[in-house]
Amino acid sequence: MTRAPNISRQTVGVLAALLAQPQAWRYGYDLSKETGLKSGTLYPLLMRLSDQGYLEAEWRQPLQPGRPARHAYRLTGAGVALARQRAEPTPGAAPLQPSTVRP
Repeated sequence: MTRAPNISRQTVGVLAALLAQPQAWRYGYDLSKETGLKSGTLYPLLMRLSDQGYLEAEWRQPLQPGRPARHAYRLTGAGVALARQRAEPTPGAAPLQPSTVRP
């Protein structure tokens, strides 16, 4: 039996946010607002998930002239499988859900 990767609660929150619409391309800013993660936590996490093959990343051209291109992210097949695996409740583990911003 293969050991599941050790995943932080921040990673679990990002996977949950992406799993809500697994085929949709999402921007880091939107994921930051949804999960409550700061950019210094979120972007290294997104890069690591992409390097591990769980996310696709691509540059998207701006919709408004004069704006910079941005990276967009979405789950790969392996990422969907990992997110669903983490979504299944296990004894003593918190369920998969996006982090919430505290006021």
